[in-house]
Amino acid sequence: MKKLLPDLHVYSIYDIDLQALKKRGIKGIVTDLDNTLIEWDRPNATPKLMEWLNHLKEEGFQVIVVSNNNRIRVSAFADPLGIPYIHAAKKPTRTPFQDAMRRLDLSPEEIVVIGDQMFTDVLGGNRLGLYTILVVPVAQTDGFFTRFNRQLERIALSWMRKKGLITWED
Repeated sequence: MKKLLPDLHVYSIYDIDLQALKKRGIKGIVTDLDNTLIEWDRPNATPKLMEWLNHLKEEGFQVIVVSNNNRIRVSAFADPLGIPYIHAAKKPTRTPFQDAMRRLDLSPEEIVVIGDQMFTDVLGGNRLGLYTILVVPVAQTDGFFTRFNRQLERIALSWMRKKGLITWED
């Protein structure tokens, strides 16, 4: 169960303290797309998100999107922004995270994984010893397959809360 625990839980990507990440030695950001950066059914970045992504670049962070979604969905978002991506990632397997590390040319200690799901993003990052941040999903709805994961997450969160492993609310 500890592999499901993120190192940090925040409400939104906009609540992440970038200076604290820099102090940790983080240089690369591996981020999920759907319900992490934008709603799962929104095709393009919002102006606020584009500003945040530009700020990451100004602060010296490299960014790569790692998504379980298909090429059409992920490229439609990432290509206009010039952000590299890995689609159909099959998270939480190790391969997409290892591929992201290679493409960023960074060590595990220099990378953070940001995502909205414990069973894909957090578990996948933790399996490789990456720093993980869980964000609250930006939309209250999910795609078909994600709904199943959310049910499992609710069970796991309830158990972890009872054991005192987490203190935040859903």
